[in-house]
Amino acid sequence: MEKFRLAVFNTQPPHLYMGGVERRINETMSRLAHYADITVYSGTKAGFKKPLNRQGINFVPLFSTSKVYPLDNWTFNRTVTKTVFNANIYEAHNDSGYGLLKTLKKPSTARKAFVHTIHGVLADEFEQAKLSDNFSFKDKIANHFMAKLARLEERTAKEADLIVTISQYSFEKLQKHYNKIDPTKVRIVSNGVDLQRYKPAENPMLLKQKFGLTEAPVVLFVGNLIPRKGVMYLAKVAKEIIKTEPYVQFVIIGRGPLKDMLIRRLKSDNLLDNFIFKSNLTDENLSALYSCSDVFALPSLQEGQGIVLLEAAASGKPVVAFNIGGVNEVVLEGKTGLLTRRGNCAEFTEALLKLLGNASLRQNMGLTGRRFVGENFTWDICTQKMLKIYQEARHCVV
Repeated sequence: MEKFRLAVFNTQPPHLYMGGVERRINETMSRLAHYADITVYSGTKAGFKKPLNRQGINFVPLFSTSKVYPLDNWTFNRTVTKTVFNANIYEAHNDSGYGLLKTLKKPSTARKAFVHTIHGVLADEFEQAKLSDNFSFKDKIANHFMAKLARLEERTAKEADLIVTISQYSFEKLQKHYNKIDPTKVRIVSNGVDLQRYKPAENPMLLKQKFGLTEAPVVLFVGNLIPRKGVMYLAKVAKEIIKTEPYVQFVIIGRGPLKDMLIRRLKSDNLLDNFIFKSNLTDENLSALYSCSDVFALPSLQEGQGIVLLEAAASGKPVVAFNIGGVNEVVLEGKTGLLTRRGNCAEFTEALLKLLGNASLRQNMGLTGRRFVGENFTWDICTQKMLKIYQEARHCVV
């Protein structure tokens, strides 16, 4: 089959960030290189200044500020409108592509196929963020602009040839918040996980020693330290957990604006010795920490799906999470994890204690979880579905 030219747009450089969007781009594009000539365009963030090629994928920087969202997003899209591209298919992730609308509509530009991939619906994120009680002044400003970007996301989706979203939950939110989105042009393609990279450890105790952990149980959290991820709820839960399990270790992998606030809370509650913070991990060390943990905890308040949940399950770990968003599509209640009501710390605490006190239950849930994601959520499955969508999009403009 003749290769097609694919241009992908995302504000943050996928090779320098570890978010769910970036991981999806890296994993699917590396698997698609046999079928397409791929160029990924992203902002000049994290020192990304010069084009490079990795695993057959071209990564090209387009000017953006290195400031935080949404200013980085706005400047990136502004650069997109002033740039000439040459591809058969264009794919924009979230609100990183509204600048493409102007570019692709220029009179001199031939009609091109445009795919809009929406991970978490911005209008839904805005609605959920208003419920948070951990908002800083900067967060409030960012949320104000998020409402404006949600309107741009809606317009971009309406004009796309096909829309891809990651869960049934996100599909329903598209219909709820964005009027007149044609449901027949929406395709649900879930995220995935690499079962060879994320797998149960043969000797978890040796891995614990590698990271300076004791033999005591480990509760793992992976995610950005932002209000939406609910990490402050974990601090509240930990205060109760340690009354019963005083030696439990909470490993926090991530960075973000809530880190200082979280540390202050932990110091105030005399919990800091039970917490270990890590960031900028290699893929190998990240997967190793999943493998040597005992329970994965995600008190997130809004998730389109949650790649970290797939990684935990693939690593053979049971999950405790709030039953929100698309979480219950990847965590089977009572079979691969325990789901509690949004923001209910008492229920979250009870669920964690139940798993921490029952090694057999943890093992059974872990085995079921790995089997479940292996059958339904791998990057190979995701990639093959996306390849069919690109081919379908090309036919839309023929």
